[in-house]
Amino acid sequence: MVRRLSKLDRHSFLFLLGLAAAIGILLLVIPTIIVVVTSFTSGYSLKFPPPGYSVRWYEALFQDSPEIIDAFMLSLRLALTATFISTLLATAAALALARNKSSWARILDSFLMSPLMLPSLALGLGILMLFNMLGQGLSFSTLVIGHVAICSPYVLRTASASYAQLDPALLDCSRSLGASGWFTFRRVELPALLPGIATGAFIALMASLDNVALSLFLSDARSEVLPIRLWHIIEDSLDVRAAAASGALIAATLGLMIVMEKLAGISRYMK
Repeated sequence: MVRRLSKLDRHSFLFLLGLAAAIGILLLVIPTIIVVVTSFTSGYSLKFPPPGYSVRWYEALFQDSPEIIDAFMLSLRLALTATFISTLLATAAALALARNKSSWARILDSFLMSPLMLPSLALGLGILMLFNMLGQGLSFSTLVIGHVAICSPYVLRTASASYAQLDPALLDCSRSLGASGWFTFRRVELPALLPGIATGAFIALMASLDNVALSLFLSDARSEVLPIRLWHIIEDSLDVRAAAASGALIAATLGLMIVMEKLAGISRYMK
């Protein structure tokens, strides 16, 4: 009898856990599905369900939307710049901190990861106030600095996880055979770190492209990135091109995720 009750309790727990997970997944996926379906509407405004289906808004997006294309190119340039700088800084930090057990290393690691612990609005406002105190006006450079702050923790965490999997004996063997520190880094450490670095860079790139809060606080009138542009379009006119742009970004993100999974196995570093 006790054994039956324990099995019933275990199955009940698994059922409730699965139900909660399914509800959570639905809440996350349904808005995306609605946006994608709406982007194929034949109507003239955002409405769900659509009165009909057409690809006219994708054609309008790529052929008659220079302001959206310009905003996307600015966002892409910002994301690539911030990702490159973040990758260099975070990889160096990971090499210094990953296997350091001292208290200062743990404190510094927590400090570098802190941008992910703060609300994006609070972080953006804090960086804006700092620039005001320094007398620095808003520009593309302030956007880059803010995005580096939010992107670096992703690369740091995945690079640290990759470095933790590296067998220390390989480093000892390289040094014992007379290899220099630079040679050991190029031929032993870097090849082992590359999957984690690539994964972190990919996540950082997506986080930068999708960031609204920091861009809202740190951009000037000449630096309108794509999320802000789409926000203004929806706020002003409910233009379906915003849904089409979102659908194109979703498709591109899924494609890049598949490629990165094949090349670097990003799922190992996103747990």
